[in-house]
Amino acid sequence: MALIKSVRGFTPQIGENTFLADNATVIGDVIIGNNCSIWFNAVLRGDVNSIRIGNRVNIQDGSVIHTLYEKSVTEIGDDVSIGHNVVIHGAKIEDGALIGMGAIILDHAVIGEGSIIAAGAVVLSNTIVEPGSIYAGIPAKFVKKVDPEQSKEMNQKIARNYLMYSEWYKEKNE
Repeated sequence: MALIKSVRGFTPQIGENTFLADNATVIGDVIIGNNCSIWFNAVLRGDVNSIRIGNRVNIQDGSVIHTLYEKSVTEIGDDVSIGHNVVIHGAKIEDGALIGMGAIILDHAVIGEGSIIAAGAVVLSNTIVEPGSIYAGIPAKFVKKVDPEQSKEMNQKIARNYLMYSEWYKEKNE
């Protein structure tokens, strides 16, 4: 059973049909939308500031979502896929973005709608990633624009797949 912990008077709010893996951790001022999945060893730590997650978001194994005390919040839009072992710290991820495995997104960065952050990229604080862009590298830099329809289709497919995967675990436990 996932660890859901209140802190500083804040209790996480979990949306309908949202899957929490057995060892996922959700703490404090966290609101998760509907049809999301929070996978094994993922940590959403809203102890020092707020974390807001939209609908149909998948946060894959080993990812950490956190903020800066009184200085940054984390906002994740709808239809976002966050790959394995990602760190998002006080950033805004807009709708339909894809964050590749092992990427790091730092405080006050904004990842535009439908953008792709490559695996292993480091998006520095205050970076603004334009909608529909691919960024890669350390530090992450613009690579090219992506076709908006192709990006939307790919990200929605990933989101649907993760909903399907989460159903496999629910069936076993019921």
